[in-house]
Amino acid sequence: MTASYLIGLREGLEAALVVSILVAFLVKTDRRGRLPLVWAGVVAAIALSVGFGALLTYGNARLTFEQQEVFEAVASFLAVAFVTWMIFWMRRAARRIAGELRAKLEDAIRLGPVAVVVMAFLAVAREGLETALLFFAAVQGATTTARPLIGIVLGLVTAAILGVLLYLSAIRINLTRFFTWTGALLVLVAAGIFKYGVHDLQEASVLPGLNNQAFDISGLLPPTAWYAELLRGMFNITPQPSVLETVAWLAYGVPVLVLFLWPARKATAEKPATTSPQPSVPEETRA
Repeated sequence: MTASYLIGLREGLEAALVVSILVAFLVKTDRRGRLPLVWAGVVAAIALSVGFGALLTYGNARLTFEQQEVFEAVASFLAVAFVTWMIFWMRRAARRIAGELRAKLEDAIRLGPVAVVVMAFLAVAREGLETALLFFAAVQGATTTARPLIGIVLGLVTAAILGVLLYLSAIRINLTRFFTWTGALLVLVAAGIFKYGVHDLQEASVLPGLNNQAFDISGLLPPTAWYAELLRGMFNITPQPSVLETVAWLAYGVPVLVLFLWPARKATAEKPATTSPQPSVPEETRA
């Protein structure tokens, strides 16, 4: 549930920022008549994302056990690739995303109403499809989809509320810090998803070593303990992983986390002491 909440919050806030930037641009340039076109694109993107999630879920149910495991493994690896690309892209593009969106919307307005709908659709659809894929991959180890579903809905609702408050300037969030911390957590979540993929391939007998355990820490992480469930649900840290699962978790999680955090730490260390403090939310990323 916690991992799903984090996915919903992170992806949802990105989508909310995109929508708020588009809406604010139209309002400030006295083009309120174009707002229904933007909302039409947003609704279409949401519908596509929900449909994609349903296709992943119900399409998988028609496969044999081995096919299901391979399908889930492929979905897990794709989700890991998407989340890795997304967190590094957002770190680079956070300060210029508003300007790029406004420029694209201006071009779309010149082309006509259909272009505005398509532009808004594409801007939101990417986040929606990523959310559906990440959610599908993250719930593979869950015994029931009820809690993960509640988690992602709560995350999306929280993101929507934050997006509205940001648009109304009722709150200020340091978006750079927010995306850094959530990005770091998502790297660890993605490491767990990558481990799920390896486990699924072992279940399908594509990879060997399913019963070759790396270690057994059941005494430290009893299955009934809340903290054991939290670690398993968030980062797929289990008391009896296979050797290959452990190698996969570490091989992805450690280097990607170092690469993600290292530039930020270096930039902070090199920042001159006389530099004036920056506002809590960069103007370029505020609606």
